Amino acid sequence: MNTPATRRVSMLEAMLLIRAYEEALAARATPTSPGTCTSVGQEAAAVGVVRALEARDRILTNHRSAGHLIARGADTGRLIAEVMGRVDGYCKGRSGTLHISVAEFGVILTSTIVGGELSLAPGVALAQKMGQGEAGAITAVFFGDGAACEGIFHEAINLAVTWQLPLLFVCENNQWQAYVARRETMPADPAATAALGGGRIAAWAAGHGLPTAVIDGNDVDAVHAAARAAAASIRAGGGPRFLELVTYRQRGHFEPDDQAYVDPAELARWKPLDPIARAAERLLDEKVIASGELAHLRERARATVAAALKFAENSPWPDASQLANDVYA
Repeated sequence: MNTPATRRVSMLEAMLLIRAYEEALAARATPTSPGTCTSVGQEAAAVGVVRALEARDRILTNHRSAGHLIARGADTGRLIAEVMGRVDGYCKGRSGTLHISVAEFGVILTSTIVGGELSLAPGVALAQKMGQGEAGAITAVFFGDGAACEGIFHEAINLAVTWQLPLLFVCENNQWQAYVARRETMPADPAATAALGGGRIAAWAAGHGLPTAVIDGNDVDAVHAAARAAAASIRAGGGPRFLELVTYRQRGHFEPDDQAYVDPAELARWKPLDPIARAAERLLDEKVIASGELAHLRERARATVAAALKFAENSPWPDASQLANDVYA
């Protein structure tokens, strides 16, 4: 039964699985092993938006894609196999962690080029508007505050607004652009939202005539409500929408990463705002779940990832002699 309570518990479970998955990969990362760009601390942004989408919708995302893929229903075993370069991965081991596409879940692209997904999203949405795909479908494109500093950000928004495309822009403003703090790359935020550490990017989007909202990206309920409202408006013919989700990247840019460039006081300020802890505490306070159930959800997430790691490790390597044939087949 898909009641509001069960939906919220399901979102918490998805966040726990994403966290367990990414922490497991981070723990295995070495300078000579396949690394990964994690989104630890951003789980509410991914789950809140993706769970507001429908199966007919399309997704384009970036190098921090695991949260979006897992929230969409991707199998963690096949994801890890892909990261490890094994044949049972979603792209037969060829994409690694940075380019995974999962066609069966409507994930068109994962781009490691900063802003690369923004360059393609208007085209996907235009195809939908022209009748290619299911009626009423929309496109959601995920990108970070770093991509908002690229010219393609403005070009994509301009096209979306001009052509009134069924496109949801989702900026996960995690305060860091690789190894550079956001505050070093863009002007101060508007006073109204400075306390959240966001708002400037939404202001840029609004300058193009795009309806925007700035949301606490570490509050999964708030993100989900905003995403559902935006998606409903787009489906009703209201044109594109823009969400700036103010969140925080708790781990480094690319594992392994010791975060020596981050002020420890900054990490300490954001730690109490952890999205999983906040969601769990709220559900416990409201007696939606009990502490025993929460412990069970945590353990189930860890067990799922442990099984996924074993699956990936047992997956064979690709046959190098067949790679060229497969690519050009």
